[in-house]
Amino acid sequence: MALDIPAHSPSGVRLAPVSQGHAAAFCFALLTTACALASFVFACATPFAAFAVIAAAMLPLRAALPAVLGAWLVNQGIGFGALHYPVDATTLAWGAVIGAAALVATVAARGVLRALRTSPASLAFAAALLAAYAAYELVLLAATPALGGAASFTLPIVARLGLTSAAWLVGLVAACEIVRMVTPRVSRRAVS
Repeated sequence: MALDIPAHSPSGVRLAPVSQGHAAAFCFALLTTACALASFVFACATPFAAFAVIAAAMLPLRAALPAVLGAWLVNQGIGFGALHYPVDATTLAWGAVIGAAALVATVAARGVLRALRTSPASLAFAAALLAAYAAYELVLLAATPALGGAASFTLPIVARLGLTSAAWLVGLVAACEIVRMVTPRVSRRAVS
């Protein structure tokens, strides 16, 4: 299956599985569902960099940020509600830092996608993921002097989490492509 992701779109949208009128709702549903799955499976290793790239590729920044924020809220709700994260100052602060990092990652991804708007989609998505992941990790690392946890920033851990984000990005792009391919068929049947 060859991806039919446009190299350039006047609106800056690189990923359009549904009509632009439904893109924000679709992106929100996709990210919150993916986040719920990732939160239960990976707990503290939710691939927010991949989510940031998907939102930045599908929506203008003004709509991408709330979509990523929604995914973060789902993650926090599952963490504190279902996984019983401790309700203490450090854990709450880390939650806020993770949310901020996810938003910074979204801005970074959007910037790279805009800069590479005429590049092939695979290159633009890879570069956006690298930028989003670097931004995300740098925000988290910046919080370690105050909140602790610097030992989690070893090369093997950071590389494993980066590869996890890359795998999630591929899966989410594939899901978008499947929806894009199925949606016209469903619409044609409804009209007939």
